[in-house]
Amino acid sequence: MGARWSGATWLWALAALTLLRLAAAWWLPPAPDEAYYWVWGRALSLSYYDHPPMVALWTALGSALAGDTALGLRLLGPLGVAAASLLLADAGERLFPGRQAGPWAAALLNATLLFGAGAVLMTPDTPLLVFWCAALWALARLQASQDGRWWLAFGLLAGLGLLSKYTTVLLGGGVVLWLLLEPGARRWLADWRLWAGGALALLVFSPVILWNAQHDWVSFAKQGGRAGATATGSALRYLGELVGGQAGLATPIIFLLCAAGTVAACRLWWRRGEGAAAAGLLAAITVPTALLFLWQATGSRVQGNWPAILYPTACLAAAGCLGARWARWRRPGVALGLGLTLLVLVQAAFAPLPLPRRSDPTLARLGGWAEFAATLEAERAARGAAFIAAEEYGLGQRAGAAPAARHPRRRPRRPVGPVRPRRAAARRHRAAGAQRASRRSAALAGCGGGGGVTRARHGIEAERYRLHRVVVPADAAAPPLVLLPARR
Repeated sequence: MGARWSGATWLWALAALTLLRLAAAWWLPPAPDEAYYWVWGRALSLSYYDHPPMVALWTALGSALAGDTALGLRLLGPLGVAAASLLLADAGERLFPGRQAGPWAAALLNATLLFGAGAVLMTPDTPLLVFWCAALWALARLQASQDGRWWLAFGLLAGLGLLSKYTTVLLGGGVVLWLLLEPGARRWLADWRLWAGGALALLVFSPVILWNAQHDWVSFAKQGGRAGATATGSALRYLGELVGGQAGLATPIIFLLCAAGTVAACRLWWRRGEGAAAAGLLAAITVPTALLFLWQATGSRVQGNWPAILYPTACLAAAGCLGARWARWRRPGVALGLGLTLLVLVQAAFAPLPLPRRSDPTLARLGGWAEFAATLEAERAARGAAFIAAEEYGLGQRAGAAPAARHPRRRPRRPVGPVRPRRAAARRHRAAGAQRASRRSAALAGCGGGGGVTRARHGIEAERYRLHRVVVPADAAAPPLVLLPARR
C-alpha cells in the first residue's frame, strides 16, 4: 500500500477482506445474541422489545439465501459492509476532492475492530453502520452537487437506519445542527425537499411507531431509559473504560487519527478554509454524539459498541482534514488494525492462544457451544427429561443447537412476535441458567437443584451453568412456555 491508492488496489483489498469475513462468518459458531436475532427472523414483526426489525429482516433474508447456517445468519453483514465501504469512499472523494480522502477513510474504518471484525457478527449495529454510511454518502452527494433531490435519498436511508437502531436519531440531530450553523446550508431550510426527506424518514420508521403504540411504548421506554441512567461505579472509572475501550476497539493509531481529524474538522469549519462546509458537516455529526457518550459515562457504563457510529465521520475527517504530518500514520494504522482483526478472527476460530475468559472476549461469546449443546442433550437423555428450558432466548437457542437436541422451551418475558404459548401435562425438564446470575425467572422458582455443566473451549472455561429439575403442572398456574423455532 503506497501513499496513494489506485482504484484497482483499493477494490482488490476490499474484495479480499470481504472474502475473509465471509469465511469467518461461515466457520464461527453463532453467539447467543445472534441466535436470539435468528429467532426474530423466524418470527417477523413490525418491531421488537429490544430493537427495531432490520436485524430480523437481514437474518431472515440471509437464511433464505444460504439456509439456517451460521453463514446464512450473517450473510448480509459482510456484503453490506462491503457496499458501505464503497459508498463511504465515494463520499470522501466528493467532500474532499483530490485528497484521496475516500479510499483512506474506508480503509481506516475497515481496519477498526468495531467495523472490521464486528462485521462478521450479525447484530443491530451491522445494518445500522451500513445505512449510516449510505446516508453520509447521500449527504456528500448533496453537498457536492447542491441538488436538493438528495434530501429524499438521505431521508430514505436515514429511515432504514432508524429501522436498524434508534441511535440513528443522532445522525438526524447532527444534520439539523449543521443546517443551523453552516451559513451555506441554511438555504435548505426553505426547500421543500428537505422537509419531504424528513417526512420520508418518518414514514419508513412508522412501523416501529405503530408497534410501540400497540405495546405500551415498551421499546421506546427501554432504550430511552438508558440515557442519563446512573450506576454505582465512579465517573472516572466509566470514563476510563469508555476511552480505553474505544482506543482498543478502534485500534490505538486509528483512534488517535480519528480524534485528531475531528479536531481538525472543527478548526477548518471555524476558520472557513477550503472545504469548510464539508468539514462542518462531519464535525456537527461527530462532536455532539461523542459528547453525549462522554456525558453518559459520567453516570454509567457505555457499552463498547455504542460509539461505533462515530467512526464513519471521524475516519472521513481523519482522511480529509489532517495534514501531511498526520497522514504518514495512516499506513501503519491500517496495517496494525488489519493485523489485529486477523488475530482476533484466528483466535475466535482456532484459539491458538490459551487465554482465559477475562482476556479473550471470543471465548465468552463464541467458545464451546457445540460441545455444550451435546452435553446438555446427554444430561437430558440420562435423566429422562422431556425438554430443555433456558432463561434467555439466545442461551435457549444455542442450547438446542446440537442435531440430536430437543427444541428448547422457555417462559417468554419479551414480546418477540407471533409465537404461541404451549402447555403440556406435568412433565419434567432440565432448565439451564448461567451460574453467575443472581436472579431466577418465575418459572424456575422453587425448582430442585440438579448439578451443573461447564461450557469450555480446549479445556478453558467460558461459563458455568446451573441445572434445575422442574416439573411443569398442567393446571392454569403453570407458567406459559414457548417452543423456540427449529432449524429448517
